[in-house]
Amino acid sequence: MSSIQAITNQVLELEKLLNSSRARLDLIEHNSNASIQWQHNTEENADIFFLIMMANTIFLMQGGFAFLEAGSVRSKNTTNILIKNLLDAFISGISYWMVGYAFGFGDGNAFIGYSGFALSGVEGSSYAYWFFQYVFAATAATIVSGAVAERCDFVAYLVYSSCITGFIYPVLTHWAWSSDGWLAVGFTDGPIEITYSDFAGSGIVHCAGGVAAFVAAAVMGPRIGRFDKETGNPVDIKGHSVPFAALGGFILLFGFLAFNGSSHGAISSAGDGVAVATAVKNTVLGGTGGAFLTLTLNRLKWIGDSTWSFLTTLNGCLAGMVAVCASCNQITTYGAFIIGIIGGVMYMITTWTILKLKVDDPLDATAVHFGGGVWGVIACALFSTEFGVLYHWDKRSALQLAWQLAGLSAIITWTATLSFVMFYTLKKVSLLRVSFEFEMKGLDIPKHGEPAYPAESYGHGWGETGDALGSMVEKLRNKSPTINTKTSGSPEVDSLNKLNSSVSTINTMVQNGSTETVPEKQEQTKI
Repeated sequence: MSSIQAITNQVLELEKLLNSSRARLDLIEHNSNASIQWQHNTEENADIFFLIMMANTIFLMQGGFAFLEAGSVRSKNTTNILIKNLLDAFISGISYWMVGYAFGFGDGNAFIGYSGFALSGVEGSSYAYWFFQYVFAATAATIVSGAVAERCDFVAYLVYSSCITGFIYPVLTHWAWSSDGWLAVGFTDGPIEITYSDFAGSGIVHCAGGVAAFVAAAVMGPRIGRFDKETGNPVDIKGHSVPFAALGGFILLFGFLAFNGSSHGAISSAGDGVAVATAVKNTVLGGTGGAFLTLTLNRLKWIGDSTWSFLTTLNGCLAGMVAVCASCNQITTYGAFIIGIIGGVMYMITTWTILKLKVDDPLDATAVHFGGGVWGVIACALFSTEFGVLYHWDKRSALQLAWQLAGLSAIITWTATLSFVMFYTLKKVSLLRVSFEFEMKGLDIPKHGEPAYPAESYGHGWGETGDALGSMVEKLRNKSPTINTKTSGSPEVDSLNKLNSSVSTINTMVQNGSTETVPEKQEQTKI
């Protein structure tokens, strides 16, 4: 019996040990699962933060476009161009929220998405992706505003901005960037799989925006006085502020680094940081090549105007950055520089062609985005280290080049057709262009009631000849010394009397409120 009892006790001890081991294994498994979940959450949060911060930087490009366009137009249209750039963000927000994102990235067929309208069913981490894609859509719409500056009716702007961000652009993103789009799916030839490659949107964003800009400018017609009536030669219409254009340009260059780098879409996994850094590095080199080329070519008298042009160099730099968008994650440093140089050439050629066609694009938006974008899509098939013709020279590279050209043709055809229908319809219903009087006098005052540089805000009361109003009255009186301001009822005399009264009132207020007098001789205002 004692032997049986001993065995029983040993079995009980072993059972306790087994239970204890199971408990420890369960704890280890729980901790392991918790650690995996924590790591997953950390990676997801890092990717979300990355997308949001990069999208914020890209959103800043709206300010860059605003300053660049404001400096490139005449002062009488500054407020008009600023409010259009401001509304780009909000119109795009509404249209992309309601339908654009669903058309672009909702579940659907090879042509278009048809789920997720008004973000229904979209939640969690997908909000970051929506925001990221939204700022890309806003960029595509903003490209057009520069091409139609100084003459586009405000209603037309509201219509085309909504259509581009709500339908035209989203369908293109579905083709190329969604999992079931026909360009993204591509085709197979035996063991070879071919898909459209456009990393940051040389074709999808920039070429499409450039095509829409060209169609809009062509349908709308040039600004009054842009081309000589007799010779047909272009007449320069200078923008009012190179510093404004420079500020906007530098903001755009800064934003481009985020635009291209963030297209990788993630930062948490091994190799993500290197991929982002590669894209940023190649963006810098592409812009450098474009800037260097245009700076040099414009200095040559048989090509440019023999000057070191800042604005031409800036546009060349932007065209170079546009050109490397498609391939900045898969090209070498020297490849990026060469692509940028040819992007600058494309900008110069496109600018010349547009002027020959007598199409007026005040910002050279078509030349920068269409010229650079077309070359960028083609350059990807040539310079990619993965499948480029210049590196492999095989069937795979040839098929890739053919598919890139097919995608480019589809982008141009889709955008040009819908843009023409839209802008031509607006023209036929007299909603496309402002009246002759408004265009000549400027859009700021009649359209917005807010001149960017109100005349009454300039001048002061401490000049050598007195205050600004007093000087104006004196000049008017000297021009018309024979006018009897007390009896004549002409508009000129009425204006002179009002100015004289205003000066007298201001002088009286200053004298009553201070021991100092206005350094304007009182007799100057007596008429």
